[in-house]
Amino acid sequence: MLQIEKSRLATDTEAFASEVSSSQKELWSAFVALLRRQYPIILLVLFLALSIGVVYLITAPIKYTGEAEVIPDARKVQLFEQQSVQGDFAAVDQVTVDTQTEIMKSGGVARSVIRDLHLIGDPEFTGENGGLAHTVVKAIFSIFRSARPQTELELSEAALKVFQSNLTIKRRQGTYIIEIYYVSLDAGRAAAIANAVANAYIANLLETKYQATRRAAVWLQSRADELREQVAAAERAAVDYRTKSNIVDTGGADKKLMNQQQLTELTSALIQARAQTAEAHARMDRANEIIRMEGAGATKVEPETVTDSLHSEVITRLRQQYLDLAARASEWSKLYRQQHLAVIRVRNQMEEISRSIEKELRRIAESYKSDYEIARSREDAAQKSLSEIVSQSNTTSEAQITLHNLESNAQTYRNLYDNFLQRYTESVQQQSFPITEARIITPAVAPTKNSHPNVPVVLSISLAGGLMFAFGISIFRDLSDHVFRTASQVEATLHAACIGILPVLKRPAETWATNVQKVAGTRSIVRGPSPSWHIVDSPFSRFSEAIRSVKMAADLLAINRSNKVLGITSSLPNEGKSTIATALALNIAFGKSRVVLVDCDLRNPSLSRNLTPNAIAGLFDVLSGTMSAEEVIWTDPITNLAFLPVVMKSRVPNTGDILGAARMRQLFDSLQEHYDYVVVDLSPLAPLTDVRATPHFVDSYIYVIEWGRTKTEVVETALESARGVYERLLGVVLNKTDINLLRRFENHRGQYYSDRYHSRYGYTE
Repeated sequence: MLQIEKSRLATDTEAFASEVSSSQKELWSAFVALLRRQYPIILLVLFLALSIGVVYLITAPIKYTGEAEVIPDARKVQLFEQQSVQGDFAAVDQVTVDTQTEIMKSGGVARSVIRDLHLIGDPEFTGENGGLAHTVVKAIFSIFRSARPQTELELSEAALKVFQSNLTIKRRQGTYIIEIYYVSLDAGRAAAIANAVANAYIANLLETKYQATRRAAVWLQSRADELREQVAAAERAAVDYRTKSNIVDTGGADKKLMNQQQLTELTSALIQARAQTAEAHARMDRANEIIRMEGAGATKVEPETVTDSLHSEVITRLRQQYLDLAARASEWSKLYRQQHLAVIRVRNQMEEISRSIEKELRRIAESYKSDYEIARSREDAAQKSLSEIVSQSNTTSEAQITLHNLESNAQTYRNLYDNFLQRYTESVQQQSFPITEARIITPAVAPTKNSHPNVPVVLSISLAGGLMFAFGISIFRDLSDHVFRTASQVEATLHAACIGILPVLKRPAETWATNVQKVAGTRSIVRGPSPSWHIVDSPFSRFSEAIRSVKMAADLLAINRSNKVLGITSSLPNEGKSTIATALALNIAFGKSRVVLVDCDLRNPSLSRNLTPNAIAGLFDVLSGTMSAEEVIWTDPITNLAFLPVVMKSRVPNTGDILGAARMRQLFDSLQEHYDYVVVDLSPLAPLTDVRATPHFVDSYIYVIEWGRTKTEVVETALESARGVYERLLGVVLNKTDINLLRRFENHRGQYYSDRYHSRYGYTE
């Protein structure tokens, strides 16, 4: 069982690993396919991004960065605590350091540096040397500004903005060190401004501290004067009240009153007397309890029940004798009989000792009772004396409480006065000690290398940004490319076979027309500038080979069922259905098979206008019975292609009813008897309903989709609305295909159209 579980676990692990590997391969394949499809736009965007980076490097001004380092010393300006001349250090937290950083960035420090270094009016701080981009932006904004000269305030504000934009102050990670960076066009100026910022910050701290101590000293002096007067008044009131109330203390260190001292002594004596009374009472109760045990039914007092807490030597001695006799009686009882004379004598001695112990206990109980009465008398005497002293103290209690309040107020005012006087002295001293709470640990020096522009960083950013933007555009273009470009896409979306990919013909339209001498009195097809005739002029071309693949698909289907009537349709006009219908019919005619091409696009018979512009009768005449099919069919003298045109004398609204009529089915049955193939050029499926009426006489449909242009939603909607067409769909033909682009979208099929393969067999465009 364990082996089965291990085998199952191994199998599951291998399956999971296989799935992960398969998903990784699919992801990699999708990525490679995206690169193959979108590499031109990716390369273009990368080139543009790198070009922008190079232009920026060329036009950007060269700048230098000066760096200085400052650390807060954490000396507190302690106005209400004692402070040494060197300053007291305190723990610095991150909030404190961040606060000092913001102080360095403040406008006050910046204006101080600008004023000290005379930076107002400097070209660097007026925007004159900002590089190409800054010059262009400034020129644009200057159009909307007045031409008046700037005031001193405006110049100062402009310099402040430039100064703060070039200044960077931050805390070094994991430390309390504050780093000051300033970027300038001149290396010496960058270092000078960085040092000036540090010095201005320290000077700002000194000035702030001086002003704070100065304001505190003024306030402390006024408050000390008020407290001095309050102390004198409070002490005077206490002395006057003591004299008035005749309150005299003992003169000791605690300065207690005489009655208070007596009260304390009597209280201690009372507590001691109560303790002695309680102890005597406890001993008396214990002795009485032992005696009561005898009176409750015991015949005698057993020595075992007498505790050692009585501390009687007599009882202790008697108890020991009793225990010795008890041991002897137990031993003799085992050696002799219970009624032996020696055993009885020993027991009598034990009873005599018990009676002696009882007498001694009664004597001790009487002694304990006497001690208890004496202790009780002492306690009563102490309680009486204490009550008399308390009665005497009540007469002076109110005066004593009032005196305590007066003395407490006086002492409070005295402490406040001493404290404020000390702080005032310290604050005056602090004004003369310029102790800063920060110091410069690394002054800035003129940098030897420029910090801006950083060529590797700029190019890296350009490359990374270009890649991100390029892939973003590529993915967007890929997701928004809702057209058919590959055979696999056709098969996955429509669940239909792609039976042909026709390349777009790059030959001029005029070269497609072949001059054919028209035989007098015959209905000969006119060869106009249509790419359909390319199959006649260039039978060994990719276009001709693609048409033959369509014909081969129709022949293979004909093996299983009748497939003589082939309908050619598309979703929208101008997708090339008429061209493919003509080319397919010409290809069949080239194979010496009898074929007739029928124009059933009754709304827009463009095929009839191109092949038989002079026709005066056609399909309508055959359906009406006025003429036979042989009388209106035109032929090509070279290929023997037969063509049944449509001649419209006026617009017909109910063309769907005409195509769905029984006479139309009879006509096509008749054509199948005389021809091997019947190729039908139908109207587009999406805008018209005509094609939906044709399944009763069309064996199979060939659906033409213009490569890279027709939307997938249009094709899906059109086929869903015509279930009869979809059920008889032979396959899809991608028309006007750009073979070079096809290689990017479907590599393996695109390679089939490679020149090195077709040229070997004599194929051309």
